[in-house]
Amino acid sequence: MNKSGHQLTGLLVGAGTMYLLDPDRGARRRALLRDRFVRASHKLNGGLNTAARDARNRSFGMAAVARGRLSRSDANDSVIEQRVRTELGRAVSHPGAIEVQVEDGRVTLSGPVLANELNRLLECIGDVRGVRSVENRLDVHQSAGDVSGLQGKGRWKQPRMELMQENWTPSLRLLMGVLGGAVALRGMRTSGVMGAVASAVGLGVLTRAATNLSTNRLVGVNAGRRAVDFQKAINIDAPVEDVWALWSRMENFPRFMAHLKDVRITGDGRSHWVATGPAGSTFEWDAEITQWVPNEVIAWKSVEGTTVGNAGMVRFQPTNSGGTHVEVRMSYNPPAGALGHALAALFGNDPKRAMDEDLVRLKSLLESGKTSAGRGTVTRDELIASSGAPSR
Repeated sequence: MNKSGHQLTGLLVGAGTMYLLDPDRGARRRALLRDRFVRASHKLNGGLNTAARDARNRSFGMAAVARGRLSRSDANDSVIEQRVRTELGRAVSHPGAIEVQVEDGRVTLSGPVLANELNRLLECIGDVRGVRSVENRLDVHQSAGDVSGLQGKGRWKQPRMELMQENWTPSLRLLMGVLGGAVALRGMRTSGVMGAVASAVGLGVLTRAATNLSTNRLVGVNAGRRAVDFQKAINIDAPVEDVWALWSRMENFPRFMAHLKDVRITGDGRSHWVATGPAGSTFEWDAEITQWVPNEVIAWKSVEGTTVGNAGMVRFQPTNSGGTHVEVRMSYNPPAGALGHALAALFGNDPKRAMDEDLVRLKSLLESGKTSAGRGTVTRDELIASSGAPSR
């Protein structure tokens, strides 16, 4: 490792030591970190088992395909027809427009098809096991035009390499994780620019495999409002009307949600939010209501151009016992995307953790009539008395 690498490592170790050995909050932080490691080890163990099953199933599948290609097919025409119809959906955008007839393994295709899909269709059907020959009686069209069978949006999409897909299979994640880790270690042992590049690439691949998030979502580039998704559900022993009355007055959120500094209703379904971030930083954004059904649902999204894009939905459902089931779904795109979220989570400042704590305070506020936040104790009667009509 080069000199700058040693310096960076020293800085990180020093900062981590100060964070964990803080006299006031160190014990709690160490406990949280320990819990995270335990949870991560359980997830890793589960992931390894899933990857092993996936690899085993894939090997069995490949072996079955190989045996099928090497052996003569004794399938009847009905079975071959079903195989052909299955392949149609992978070859053309409008498979329902094509008629299939099979006689003694000889396939006859008829119906309309787009010119740019013809060759791919014939090749795919010719490769179907049991097909002896393919007779082309198709009506070829350069464009859909007014051909009824070719109307509507097609279902076929260009196949993509597995590496280029957004979600990787468990076995591919394991393979790429091992490869990325090996490249990163090799880069750390190599000095100069090449070592730094190798380390960055290896760590990037390792992170991609560990999170199974696309590169855009990892770094927050072209990810819109959806770099990180999370959800939370909680049961509150209070009627839906009471839960809705408190939740729908958003300007009161900062009084019992510790991560919020200010919420200001600006009118026309819009509001301005100010929240605290890691290391005392502050984030601001404007949001607009996208769905508002009293006692049932509230949905929102940040306006275009917001630094921290976000969107979410809260559903309220009455329970059989007279209480309320609250389900919150959120997505957001912090600076540096999912990597920024992971860094914030490491220091206990991520929105998911904040939401968990805020919902517990909300439950206490509705069930016990009071709760404690960063600004002291607040009571339910206080909030109701200080509010007019629900904000929107």
